[in-house]
Amino acid sequence: MIKIVNVSKHFGSHKVMNGLSLEIPDKKTVVIIGRSGCGKSVLLKHMIGLLKPDSGKILVKDRDIAKMDTVELDDIRKHFGMLFQSAALFDSLTVAENVGFALTRFTRKRPSEIKKLVKEKLALVGLENVEDKKPAELSGGMKKRVGLARAIAMDPEIMLYDEPTTGLDPIMSDVINELIVELQKKLKMTSVVVTHDMKSAYLVGDKIAMMYEGRIIHEGTPSEIKKTKDETVKQFINGSAKGPIQMLG
Repeated sequence: MIKIVNVSKHFGSHKVMNGLSLEIPDKKTVVIIGRSGCGKSVLLKHMIGLLKPDSGKILVKDRDIAKMDTVELDDIRKHFGMLFQSAALFDSLTVAENVGFALTRFTRKRPSEIKKLVKEKLALVGLENVEDKKPAELSGGMKKRVGLARAIAMDPEIMLYDEPTTGLDPIMSDVINELIVELQKKLKMTSVVVTHDMKSAYLVGDKIAMMYEGRIIHEGTPSEIKKTKDETVKQFINGSAKGPIQMLG
């Protein structure tokens, strides 16, 4: 579904991606792990065309997203859903208006149809009778779930999750992890999850890929990652201060 080929990206003198390559299989969940600030979220933004690489290709359904114009990008993005790290809800809109935002803007569905779909998507993430609430009235976990309902409102083929459990307590983190797995089974999406939470990575991933120094240095199933002999990967997944990854600051 997504193929990243030899992609490089600089911000000034800082090299974020350096010949990075990765394949995202159709209808599978790939988890990208790595230290905070290593460029995982930047990689997600390249997948959806918010950033363009300095070199390399990003193929989405065999089309190079890096070469698309604005009209083509708008069209391909309709196939994506994205859960942002902070949920990124519109504070001035109700839950129903947030979840139905893309349906209202990009489809010709009647208000009654949109209202029905909003209720269905909220039910999928375990929320009922919250349509009239504003984001300020919601807990952090509820905001994440509303953000997830909004992300799946257009029935995307590809789902991107940017640090889905960040800022949540362990119980709510587990709820979000279970939702990711359940939605994958029900909706058969191709999913990419960016995280540094190894419990989450092991639970939701069909494949885990580690990003380090601008490249994917290792990838495999959760079982294979746990058994890796790569010292850099071992240090990260075990959360050890000792190893080849240098501590900064």
